[in-house]
Amino acid sequence: MNFYEYLIIGIILVIILLAVLKATRKDAKLDFNKLVEYLGGMDNIINTQTNMSRFIVTLKDISKANKDGIQKLGAKGIVEIDNQLKIILGPESKQLKKYIDEIK
Repeated sequence: MNFYEYLIIGIILVIILLAVLKATRKDAKLDFNKLVEYLGGMDNIINTQTNMSRFIVTLKDISKANKDGIQKLGAKGIVEIDNQLKIILGPESKQLKKYIDEIK
């Protein structure tokens, strides 16, 4: 094989790799919008905090939160205490807090 054949094969492999990565990567903004919706909307969110992998949100009305929907979006766990939810999201918790702070 000559140089051009290797180059074409390499380009095809890179394109396939990028397509696979794009297909498996979640659109964070879309997920965050859905998560805010599952929390009862922006009007229901009083305060947000992060603690390592946890996203802690204080809500006006905890009954508006859709915990099943939050779990389906990828939360590894949810703990409800009074009007507060502690959601284990992993490294995305800081990005979610930043997103909510920006749109508030």
